Amino acid sequence: MTLDRLEGIVLIGAGRMGGALLEGWIAHQLNPSAITVLDPAPAEAVRAKAEPQGVRFVPDGTGLDRASIIILAVKPQIMGGVMANLGAIADGDTLALSIAAGQTIGDIESGLGHGGAVVRAMPNTPAAIGHGMTVLVGNGATSDAQRAAAEGLMQSVGVVEWVEDEALMDAVTAVSGSGPAYVFHLAECLAEAGVAAGLDQRLAARLAQETIAGAGALVAAASEAPSTLRENVTSPGGTTEAALKVLMAEDGLAQLMRRAVMAATRRGRELAG
Repeated sequence: MTLDRLEGIVLIGAGRMGGALLEGWIAHQLNPSAITVLDPAPAEAVRAKAEPQGVRFVPDGTGLDRASIIILAVKPQIMGGVMANLGAIADGDTLALSIAAGQTIGDIESGLGHGGAVVRAMPNTPAAIGHGMTVLVGNGATSDAQRAAAEGLMQSVGVVEWVEDEALMDAVTAVSGSGPAYVFHLAECLAEAGVAAGLDQRLAARLAQETIAGAGALVAAASEAPSTLRENVTSPGGTTEAALKVLMAEDGLAQLMRRAVMAATRRGRELAG
């Protein structure tokens, strides 16, 4: 769906992720006058960019008309209180799109108190630079048009996929939601290994960061699978093969990453109750 057709958008919460969404929407031709930001203390940088474009900022929902779409971009611990005060702007015809981690569709339905459409989204932090990965799941009340609207809104900050089983969202969170932190840690570890091999700290950090950024861009641009890309740079008997024998050992990176993702998945289930 093209964003310029959407009207009656209320973004609740203008922090880091809410601000990234707002910037992406404007860049993708969503009419700024169709957007109201409901936040008692929005980030000043977000307001300074969006308000001159025509986005309306309000501290609460007083006097607002019913919204066609509300985007819940607040911290999970305050979601209950926020939803309890949305009766005037959200009813059974409103699509609720939530990016609050750990909040299930059932939680959102209960908080809003009606049987309307709910789409739960799990974006990740690269959305802030337009390279996010978002997975969506909707409830049975979500129409095809509402699914298309949710998809269009999240595509403004990156790539979108859908799952039909909400139970998979814990694994999604473990892989892509938490995944950037794993990559950041890889950059740390690679730089530390470079220092141990004799490089100075500044150069080791630069090499690690640029190598990971470049390899990530190559994975995104290539038609080959990551395994093929790996094989393409691994000469028999060479330096890369020597390193990969360590990383691909029986107790190597694959097993470590599997344990890490399973730990995050279990924790997600615990937080969801």
